[in-house]
Amino acid sequence: MSPTKSTFGNRVPKQVQRCLPLYIAFIIFILLITNLDLLGSGASHVKRDVPAHFPKKIWQTWKVDALAFEERDLTRARTWTAKNPGHRYEVLTDNNDMYYVEQHFGPEGINRPDIVDMYRSLSARIIKADLLRYLVMYVEGGVYADIDVENLKPIDRWIPKRFEESDLDIVIGIEVDQPEFSSHPILGQKSRSFCQWTFMCKPGNPLMMRLVDGILSWLNEIAKKEGKPISEITLDFDDVLTGTGPSAFTIATLAEMSMREGRKIEWDTFHNLDEAVLVSGILVLNVEAFAAGQGHSDSGNHNSRFALVKHRYHASGWPSSHPRHTHPAYGEVEKCNWNAECVAMWDVNTAAYESLSEEDKAKMIEIKKANDIIEKEKADQQARFLEMLEKQEAEKPKFDAGPQLPLKGGDQAPLVAADPAPLDAAPVAAPPLPEAALAALLPAEVVGGKPEGEQPAGPVPRPKAAPARDAAPVLEG
Repeated sequence: MSPTKSTFGNRVPKQVQRCLPLYIAFIIFILLITNLDLLGSGASHVKRDVPAHFPKKIWQTWKVDALAFEERDLTRARTWTAKNPGHRYEVLTDNNDMYYVEQHFGPEGINRPDIVDMYRSLSARIIKADLLRYLVMYVEGGVYADIDVENLKPIDRWIPKRFEESDLDIVIGIEVDQPEFSSHPILGQKSRSFCQWTFMCKPGNPLMMRLVDGILSWLNEIAKKEGKPISEITLDFDDVLTGTGPSAFTIATLAEMSMREGRKIEWDTFHNLDEAVLVSGILVLNVEAFAAGQGHSDSGNHNSRFALVKHRYHASGWPSSHPRHTHPAYGEVEKCNWNAECVAMWDVNTAAYESLSEEDKAKMIEIKKANDIIEKEKADQQARFLEMLEKQEAEKPKFDAGPQLPLKGGDQAPLVAADPAPLDAAPVAAPPLPEAALAALLPAEVVGGKPEGEQPAGPVPRPKAAPARDAAPVLEG
């Protein structure tokens, strides 16, 4: 027997020595029980310290700071500060965004040089804008809103009363809920998405970092595939949506929910959502909350009691740098605004177009160009008219009914000033070309001038969707 073992045996009674393995096993068992929430499946295995309240901060990003805003942007910004006087309002610009990223993700911050290097290398403005909002929300938390989003209701009213703020770490809404188009070759990936032009988040949210890491991997794959540096990669409209925009946001959110729940969360959970639903700290509001008045997805209008913001879309010009899939004769299927009949007609016409001769195809393209000119002129006129009306409305003196006398029995209630009707009139569709012009450009069988008794062949004129009153440009997050 070794001296060490002999000494230990002399000091510890033999009965205790025999029971020692049982004591150790019991201690291990207690540790396992008390820490079971860290080993189980679902939300428990991502347990972290979550602040009880959302930070009272409002974040926006734009080319210039608030002091240099155009009147239109300043009007939108004032809705946020006026309705939320207890919140801090801050704008990150093209001049200070890089400093912010270096400060918070450089050696003195989280120390993620890959994030800093990627952000510095990016040249696509929309990619930087999407990435920056996720970075800011991860560090700061609070509310993020695009510069063209108007606040309709105070942030303090965003969370339904039946939910405890301490149980939430992010509040999002639905943007597109059209799963019936999920198999469409162009619309499919856009048919189900959460809104990311406005959302509320607590700092340190793992969903934000999941998004950031996914974007970095995606950009590196694109650069490798194209054999170019990050600054020179080319991205189309769908690339942006699926890489950093609403589709990417949706994919990451569903993945985060599934990991927290320990089971796969599908879009069915949020289809035709009437009331908010909470999934492991992620509160999903219905489509009216952040995306009312779109003319699709049963999004209602901005007069709804559920509508919290209004997206004006005037800053959504990025598709001009990242074009959509556009048919030479029938344009973009997105202009159907998820109208099933219009989409079906677009599909039929584009398929029939392929059977035309090159000469007939050229004539169809000329018709589209002529219609595009008319549509642009009318859209420009409408935009100028609406801007003028909005400016006049803003300059009107506000009606003050003054103190109200108490009502007596049988008296009529005093008049109350009502908000003016929304100014978003439906876009005016361009009229079709005169029949004579069509006849001059197209062969008789395309125009419909075949001899009596024969059916017209070839595609029919390009369909026009009938947008709803509050209809807005589609899928330009």
